[in-house]
Amino acid sequence: MMTSVDTDLIRVLGDPLRLQIVTLLARETLCTTHLVEETGAKQTNLSNHLRVLREAGVVETEPCGRFTYYRLKPDVIEALAGRFADLAAAARAHADTKRACP
Repeated sequence: MMTSVDTDLIRVLGDPLRLQIVTLLARETLCTTHLVEETGAKQTNLSNHLRVLREAGVVETEPCGRFTYYRLKPDVIEALAGRFADLAAAARAHADTKRACP
């Protein structure tokens, strides 16, 4: 059975800076300081984007002294990718299906 794609999650990941953050976190767990260095974004802007990603369930935090580390939750990305894979499979399976015009 084909599941719907989470449009809220797509909207969250559709922002270029958030997608850059997710891409960086796919490679390693980073603190806010690292993310500021890597993205060139201002800390307040970056913190807002990290909050959106956290609230969407895309990243989780790990306190470490006075720093907060962020880790990507791969299951969320994998589930979204699976939904798109389902859509692609359905498109292949029904490529010759055409509804007649009235």
